[in-house]
Amino acid sequence: MNMDISFWSNKRVFVTGHTGFKGTWLCKILEELGSYVTGYALNPLTQPNLYELSKPNLRSVIGDIRDFDKLLVTYREAKPDIVVHMAAQPLVFESYREPRYTYETNVMGTINILECIRLTETAKSILNVTTDKVYLNRSQIMGYKENEELNGYDPYSNSKSCSELVTSSYINSFFQNSGLSVSTARSGNVIGGGDYAENRIIPDCARALSKNETIKIRNPYSIRPYQHVLDTLFAYLMILEKQYDNTSLSGAYNIGPDEDDCITSGELADCFCTAWGQGAKWENVSVKTPHEDAVLKLDCTKIKESLGWRQYWDIEQAVTKTANWYKIYYSNKDHNIEMNEQIKDFMELCK
Repeated sequence: MNMDISFWSNKRVFVTGHTGFKGTWLCKILEELGSYVTGYALNPLTQPNLYELSKPNLRSVIGDIRDFDKLLVTYREAKPDIVVHMAAQPLVFESYREPRYTYETNVMGTINILECIRLTETAKSILNVTTDKVYLNRSQIMGYKENEELNGYDPYSNSKSCSELVTSSYINSFFQNSGLSVSTARSGNVIGGGDYAENRIIPDCARALSKNETIKIRNPYSIRPYQHVLDTLFAYLMILEKQYDNTSLSGAYNIGPDEDDCITSGELADCFCTAWGQGAKWENVSVKTPHEDAVLKLDCTKIKESLGWRQYWDIEQAVTKTANWYKIYYSNKDHNIEMNEQIKDFMELCK
């Protein structure tokens, strides 16, 4: 992948959303790389949760991304070199129940962190993590490219489209010719050990199988770009590293799996059952639910050609790694050993 792992040693990194699933994995990686991390986020939303289970070593500040005054004080104390903005209301179904909260968090939250960056002027490399759902979905088979229209359908997806537009406006209005590199990352569906969110396929699979129950899949024919969380997070790190001293690399980047790994929810459940063994199985329980796009794929040519990024773990490997983590956790064994070994194994691939 042509990454300089030593780049991260002693870097001051500010991570919003550090108590979430992806945020916790990222902080564990940065801990391994020798960075000084300050995290700003709400308390974890689920019990159990990966953050409390893994206890990454960092300065953790519990706060709402909508609370600008507290965020600014925390940011100025941290004096970061690098910012990763992941704090969000991340669930489509929840956005239908709480649309106002979703927009306040995902849009004003983005404005608040960009204001901290504008007013403080210590950071050099910024990444706003959005989603593959920012595009106007035409149910096309071809993957969406970064220059296609942004207009997510549901409140979550649309709020992330707005977050992209806010970021673009700040770049044009305040960060041009400043030496500051700002990018957005539009990543697909990530999987990995330690996700306990409701209405997500992998956590639902793990919960059911841990109780010897049949998995229930509500939309088995929806096609999504599934990818292991480490493939996605190391792509984030690559963007931040490469653009640190090269503002020309700033921009929007799709991050997703290869074409063969864009599979249906039913196929993902098949993979998980195979990895789990023990007679695991699932059933179709399709019911009427709020709108979700049936097909969603990304064209990731840009990040591959511009930065030399590549996916390392295909869907079978990604699911196997994920299932192993959950089996260890539900067997009351040390899941942190598995988590650390997966990070170290992936780092070896990146050298």
